Amino acid sequence: MSHEYPRRGKNWFTVMGILFIIMALIVIIRNLLIWGPEFVFDFFISSDITNEKISAGMLVFGILMIVLGFRKTNVKKF
Repeated sequence: MSHEYPRRGKNWFTVMGILFIIMALIVIIRNLLIWGPEFVFDFFISSDITNEKISAGMLVFGILMIVLGFRKTNVKKF
């Protein structure tokens, strides 16, 4: 590896964020295929805690993890 570019190491935040987003999208797409858009929208706006609301929270958490993963940190140059 060239010494011109500092090595950041493994970025676990980004990987975990991508995994959370993929899992949430799988659940939402599965429910859209099984129930249809009208029922899924009703599940989003109902007052109960539903699978769709948890999936939306997982999407937000995944995006937050990706943002934290790409933050600038103090990188030691070799």
